[in-house]
Amino acid sequence: MKKVKRKLGKYEVGRTIGEGTFAKVKFARNTETGENVAIKVLAKSTILKHRMVEQIKREISIMKIVRHPCIVRLHEVLASQTKIYIIQEFVTGGELFDKIVHLGRLSEDEARRYFQQLIDAIAHCHSKGVYHRDLKPENLLLDFQENLKISDFGLSALPQQGVELLYTTCGTPNYVAPEVLSNRGYDGAAADVWSCGIILYVLMAGYLPFEETDLPTLYTKIKAAEFSCPFWFSPGATSLIQKIIDPNPQTRIKIDGIKRDPWFRKNYRAVRAKADEVVNLDDVRAVFDDIEDAFVSEKSEDSESGPLVMNAFEMITLSQGLNLSALFDRRQDYVKRQTRFVSRQPAKVIIETIEAAAESLGLKVHTRDYKTRIEGVTANRAGQFAVVLEVFQVAPSLFMVDVRKAAGDTLEYHKFYKTFCTKIDDVIWKPKEGMSNAVLLRTMTR
Repeated sequence: MKKVKRKLGKYEVGRTIGEGTFAKVKFARNTETGENVAIKVLAKSTILKHRMVEQIKREISIMKIVRHPCIVRLHEVLASQTKIYIIQEFVTGGELFDKIVHLGRLSEDEARRYFQQLIDAIAHCHSKGVYHRDLKPENLLLDFQENLKISDFGLSALPQQGVELLYTTCGTPNYVAPEVLSNRGYDGAAADVWSCGIILYVLMAGYLPFEETDLPTLYTKIKAAEFSCPFWFSPGATSLIQKIIDPNPQTRIKIDGIKRDPWFRKNYRAVRAKADEVVNLDDVRAVFDDIEDAFVSEKSEDSESGPLVMNAFEMITLSQGLNLSALFDRRQDYVKRQTRFVSRQPAKVIIETIEAAAESLGLKVHTRDYKTRIEGVTANRAGQFAVVLEVFQVAPSLFMVDVRKAAGDTLEYHKFYKTFCTKIDDVIWKPKEGMSNAVLLRTMTR
């Protein structure tokens, strides 16, 4: 059985909780304060190979500069000879996108509260000269108090001195402002405002204002701002959205105008950053300037091969609250970017079932050390789709399977997961109805 204990300076590093094209995100605990954190791990060789040094350095610097209660906090940056570690706030409430999918759409009051927090955070970014450029519900997280947290500043821009317009076409097509698609230069602040308007529409409608299967038709509709608001939008909400989703960036409402709008101001409580907070970028410079940096100690203890071991209490820490029912009841566990289920089948049987199910769907399968990556092409053939499944041993005859999106559209992942679960139903453990948390724990820890 393989058991990994890892130390990264003052942090005890646990299991992987996220995975992307260039990085992994691991759960960790600060041994000095007891605080839970998320650690983004990037291989230096990958960064150099893809010539991403400046982009990663910019993302880290921006996250330190734009400290705000509604932005995921970056604590510090560490490095070893081979890797870079970005220590971030651990946000437990999941994606705002998950909430939209689960409920269909949000009430106007709830949508307004999230929109107010979003505008406050983006106004703070703009005051620092930072433009996000990839605002969408998947990049909006929720903390345990249901407050908004903006994440993923990988496409953010800091304009060069003396240059007012940006020229890079980036972002997610459905949320991108028309001027960004024109290749004639654009104002980053106005482009972010457009994306905020699309987000507000999605929160209240439950669907996108512009949605086409082929990109040329989608771009045509975006550039012409061909959309209509549903009948349940109040006149005030409709009026504000029409001012935001204006294809002309010159006449589009600005953040100051949004903050003065009567619909926006209802029950508005501004969220402000601490005025006296000093930002230090020394650790960022040290990571990128001194590649031989040795102030991080990494220790691993490995034994014979097998799934990683996770005790039941560690699993609960990483679950949403203390309610274990979502691990067992597929009706309660509405799909998230990261989802889990439990099995009493042997680990090898679980992996074989996963591989067979993926192959039956015509997807590519790569398995290594009880971790399977499933890959395919998105439904609109616009990009790559990938899901990672990892098996953990919780007790001698009990395993937890962690499922997480690695690439592609979140809505497509939701559809995939529901189909996939029907094909692996035989390995999913379903305990007796009404079994309490205490009984589940006793069963899991026997």
